[in-house]
Amino acid sequence: MTQPAATPMSLRTSPAGAGFGGRTIVSFESRRGTEIGELIRRHGGMPLVAPSMREIPLDDHPEAQAFFTKLAAGDIDLTIFLTGVGLRALVATRPGSDGVASWVAALQKTKIVARGPKPVAALREIGLQPHVTAPEPNTWRELLAALDAHGSLADAVVAVQEYGIPNEALLAALAERGAHVIRVPIYRWALPDDVGPLRDAVDALIERRATAALFTSATQVFHAFEVAAARSDALRAALAETTVASIGPVCSEALTAHGVPVHFEPEHPKMGQLVGGLARRLAAPGGTTE
Repeated sequence: MTQPAATPMSLRTSPAGAGFGGRTIVSFESRRGTEIGELIRRHGGMPLVAPSMREIPLDDHPEAQAFFTKLAAGDIDLTIFLTGVGLRALVATRPGSDGVASWVAALQKTKIVARGPKPVAALREIGLQPHVTAPEPNTWRELLAALDAHGSLADAVVAVQEYGIPNEALLAALAERGAHVIRVPIYRWALPDDVGPLRDAVDALIERRATAALFTSATQVFHAFEVAAARSDALRAALAETTVASIGPVCSEALTAHGVPVHFEPEHPKMGQLVGGLARRLAAPGGTTE
């Protein structure tokens, strides 16, 4: 069962011998791999960071161009931004200041919705504020509840900026509420060009050479099991005997779907709180996977 942190987390460095106590900690982080490796070291651990994914931009962005056309024509009522990276990618497809300015002006005529703090920050970069923001832990469920609180979606044209893989549950829930949904995929996730480090991390887990595994996205779970391939059952058994930490509910759902128990999930879905909280948990008397 997922166990939230009992107290607020911090980025305090564990003294020598405390925290992870020299144990090997596996992370599947890609974009912020260096950062999470340093956090693990600061808390007394030996990081084994294995990048598990890379972003592939969708060539020519045909869906994005269709979105811009409908937006300029005033045919979109509400726009949902799920990630800051995706929003910045959309901005990058509008070359020149005039292109961005005209898009921002058109977007201001719609209701703007942000899933969490990262798309909020990206919106502020172009001078916009969301009308609706999902509260923590910033999953599609909180997003949907926030939208429900702001009125009916019946017959509304809703554009959803996607992130790597479609959130079918969110799209279906919007459609159930009578919305006409326009998908705006910007990029998709793929395995890294070099899967060697990822295989090494899977080996370390299967061979019981790591004390804990940190997951910061659902895609990391999918890719770890994809690389494990015929050894998926062995990886599942290993993770059941390893302390598994998840950044938040979406990631935890992916782990649970693969038959992996989640032993630690921080109160807030932040990388520093994930690493620091787990280090304190393992350093406590009797700190185990139980």
